[in-house]
Amino acid sequence: MQLFYLLLLLGSCLAKRQDRGHFDNRIVGGETAEVGFAPYQVSLQYELAAHNCGGAILNAQWIITAAHCVAHFPPERVIVIVGTNQYEQPGAVHHTAQIFVHGSYDKPDMHNDIALLKLQQNITFNALTQPIDLPVAPLQEPAEIVLTGWGAREPNGESIKQLQKLSMRFVNLADCMDIFNHTKSLGVGHICTYSKEGAGGCHGDSGGPLVSNGRLVGLVNWGYPCAKGLPDVQANVYYFLDWIRRTMSGNSKCGN
Repeated sequence: MQLFYLLLLLGSCLAKRQDRGHFDNRIVGGETAEVGFAPYQVSLQYELAAHNCGGAILNAQWIITAAHCVAHFPPERVIVIVGTNQYEQPGAVHHTAQIFVHGSYDKPDMHNDIALLKLQQNITFNALTQPIDLPVAPLQEPAEIVLTGWGAREPNGESIKQLQKLSMRFVNLADCMDIFNHTKSLGVGHICTYSKEGAGGCHGDSGGPLVSNGRLVGLVNWGYPCAKGLPDVQANVYYFLDWIRRTMSGNSKCGN
């Protein structure tokens, strides 16, 4: 399974050398989300009832997620589950028509980790299935952010059955860069979030949505697993607004 990026921090404090791997992610230290809490949340599955990554509904045709969740899969392998807090019990099942990965994904390492999925058929909206608005301004301290997902509680653990939620706070980029010893894997296309030691993203949360004031501000990219007292690093959705809008508007023919 291909999911949450792993940053191995070696040596004293935080080392300059990094090794990278993939694994699937779950929220640590969160709480069970009530039914209908995050109607924009989706589960990406490569076979039914097997959660791999999160994502969010942008409109009836389009899903947004992390590039590392889908970059190495043909569209027909990626199944999108909507309208549920239990990924094994879909509100509806949708199949992917096209995958659009950012052209500079992983250039440099761990940057531009964002992708869009165009569905074969339009989503039908209801109380449990709704789109999320895009941001209109950059995040500022002391913004509060909510992460949702089905990720594991520990590295290589199983995804939880019930959707979890976790309140996080925004960490400004300068402070985050200092914490991570100015790693080249972190830049303006990212935002950092933190809750507390023992709480954060983990396997299966990759690509999942971070929301502030009712708008999608981030997508889970990478971190030091799981919830070890360091910030999690997310794609900065505001930074990628132009790419998102160009991609959707250039490929916006109606679905079936």
